[in-house]
Amino acid sequence: MLFIVATPIGNLDDITLRAIKTLSEVDFIICEDTRVSRNLLNHLKISKELISLNAFNEESKVESIVSRLSGGEKAALISDAGTPLVSDPGSRLISKARKMGVWLIPVPGPSSLTAALSVTGFAASEFQFLGFLPLKKGRQKTLQKINEYDEAVVVFESVYRIKRLLTEVSSIMPDRIMLICREMTKKFEEIVEGTAAELLHHFSEREPKGEFVVIFAPKNWRKEL
Repeated sequence: MLFIVATPIGNLDDITLRAIKTLSEVDFIICEDTRVSRNLLNHLKISKELISLNAFNEESKVESIVSRLSGGEKAALISDAGTPLVSDPGSRLISKARKMGVWLIPVPGPSSLTAALSVTGFAASEFQFLGFLPLKKGRQKTLQKINEYDEAVVVFESVYRIKRLLTEVSSIMPDRIMLICREMTKKFEEIVEGTAAELLHHFSEREPKGEFVVIFAPKNWRKEL
């Protein structure tokens, strides 16, 4: 039995009661970074075996993990923050576990994607989610594709590339309204709205830190509407 458990995206108090119960009862926990997950477990006063599963070792560890699950052990898959598999590793494990008949149980909870959409101010019944943009190859093509979407588009961006993204967007779609959510649920949470040029000016006055959820508003949406 494998539980796919959503964990807090920043504020540790956002953990659900069901997630706490699940993490307390499984035989072992599969995570991205054992140091990050150990901090969460210490906060919850839970002691469990942790197995690191990331983009670099997932292929080599899947067989041994699935073997334990097939043998009757229960495990939880968590990411460093938010819902597993949403721009996080674990797809190989889930696919293999399903093929081997392992019972998969989602334990929903915090998500930076839905949290960011909830504060946009525009209807988000339809949107495109593209995860992290390509670093080089295909990046410009993806940005052009975003420009063609009529509905809202959500992407993730790192602190190292947020200014680059805003510079690129300002030349491709200068009038598109954007909403940037930084450090969601954490002490220095920030939510700012504007065109790419306006947001670039905002962040040029300080050195941005943290993780970013970037939402492109529906193509014809304007704040006054």
